[in-house]
Amino acid sequence: MVECKTFQTPQMLYYQQNALQKLGFQAKQYGQKALIVSDKIMEELGNVQKCIDLLSEVGVESAVFLEVNSEPTDEHVAAAMDVLEKEQCDLIISIGGGSCIDTAKAVAILATNGGYIGDYMNQQKIASKASLPHIAIPTTAGTGSEATDVTVITNTSNHVKMMIKQPVLMPTVAIVDPLLSVSSPKSVTAATGVDALCHAIEAYISKKAQPMTDVMALSAMKYIVRNLKAAYDDGENIAAREGMAIGALQAGMAFSNASVCLVHGMSRPIGALFNVPHGFSNAMLLPAVLEYSRESCVERLADLGRLFAEEDAVLTNEQAADVAVESVKELCKYLSIPNLKEWGIEEEAFNEAIDKMADDALDSGSPGNNPKVPTKEEIKALYTTCYTYAF
Repeated sequence: MVECKTFQTPQMLYYQQNALQKLGFQAKQYGQKALIVSDKIMEELGNVQKCIDLLSEVGVESAVFLEVNSEPTDEHVAAAMDVLEKEQCDLIISIGGGSCIDTAKAVAILATNGGYIGDYMNQQKIASKASLPHIAIPTTAGTGSEATDVTVITNTSNHVKMMIKQPVLMPTVAIVDPLLSVSSPKSVTAATGVDALCHAIEAYISKKAQPMTDVMALSAMKYIVRNLKAAYDDGENIAAREGMAIGALQAGMAFSNASVCLVHGMSRPIGALFNVPHGFSNAMLLPAVLEYSRESCVERLADLGRLFAEEDAVLTNEQAADVAVESVKELCKYLSIPNLKEWGIEEEAFNEAIDKMADDALDSGSPGNNPKVPTKEEIKALYTTCYTYAF
């Protein structure tokens, strides 16, 4: 049988200012009553009510689940499922960060295929039926979850972040409105922005990279490099917010089809055990992992380095790769990304967890996509380095 490259996206993508206004039109095509999956912050900002109002204008009823926090768990999924079934919803709308979107994806697949969300990890169970229609609306420029067939849910019984990838997890519609990210605090803009950059970089250096993902990853890196500092410095810089929204969207499409690598493999256990939000844990790890991986992806990192370099700079690939690594490190410093110790993780507890985290990272499969595939001992050493890493 001939093996072909594939590239999957939502059925419809809306992006640009005021794209949220398309919600009612799309929702009307897919259902009569929507479960809105979000969090209390989105409710306080009025974003949940905006969705309710837009749905009401076209005659679509709604119910609301607002219990998601920064690290979605199987308990959140179960609680949201209860609301979905009680309210007899036939459509899901997620609005918020990646945690809200990931929770909604898990509910969407269980609504039609049943079981426990962990059943679908590592393809143990293949979803045979299409998920419930899902309209994903990100409010941060970071995770790209609105355009991926991946959800990451923490198993509360063994404290493992389950990375679940199945085609039916892809949202039906993605609505990317940069105006929704204006309310993001500086720290969230920083962490989610580096998260998006990490997605683009890992998609580009992944062993599963392909021509279509390369195009998206390179474009995403360009948008992010050119706009992240500006969005961080002035949250109301709409042009920068729009550039970041497009960059994060493209990065999501890139890594969903090319997979992620070592940074993600190592970051999930940190989130599961120490409740560090995904964007922050990725940002904390990215510079050190790039330093480790550099020798095995010089040409690819050189492309990133030239985006950071002066426009007329003439650099060899080796020099440009060095610029990439140093520029990412300097960017994290500029954005005040903390290391693991500065975040507040107790050193003894962290050291005791390193062995489990290394095993969990390897079990996720993501490190195997890295251009330089690490041993368990190398991952443990990287965790130790990152604990007190100086940006």
